Amino acid sequence: MSTVLIEIRRAKVSDATSVAAAHDEAWRTAYRGIIPGAELEKLVQRRGPAWWDGAIRKGSRVSLFCFGDQIAGYSNYGRNRARSLAYEGEIYELYMRPEFQGLGFGRRLFTAARRDLAQNGMKSIVVWALSDNEPALDFYRALGGRPVARSSETFGTKTLDKIAFAWPA
Repeated sequence: MSTVLIEIRRAKVSDATSVAAAHDEAWRTAYRGIIPGAELEKLVQRRGPAWWDGAIRKGSRVSLFCFGDQIAGYSNYGRNRARSLAYEGEIYELYMRPEFQGLGFGRRLFTAARRDLAQNGMKSIVVWALSDNEPALDFYRALGGRPVARSSETFGTKTLDKIAFAWPA
């Protein structure tokens, strides 16, 4: 029997290629059939290794869920960008590779991101999810998130609704 190390840690520049691969796989799985194909392809391609390298170098908060030597998922978070919402922090992205979903790892990654935000003075947080992404909606509801706002985002010619889930301080 072998032991696999499970770890949540901050991303390093040397992780950029692996984070890009995790992003690619997770986004294609999460948004296939929701975001139009050509638009999804553009979004995925925009977030290649160079983008992640730059984000990590600039100090973006990117945390990784590592399963052995594989990046199973990532979260990206910081100050709330929606000034109309009275929440301090925001989890911009939280994605797990498909084979690591449903195992409680996403919950652990969410908890770690929320703890890091709180330790940096951002005790109340918000997360946005596309309203057609039922697995994400179910995930955030199960974590105790309450819907507090709605908005929309346009992908090519398709406009999709999104929901803000919040966790007060």
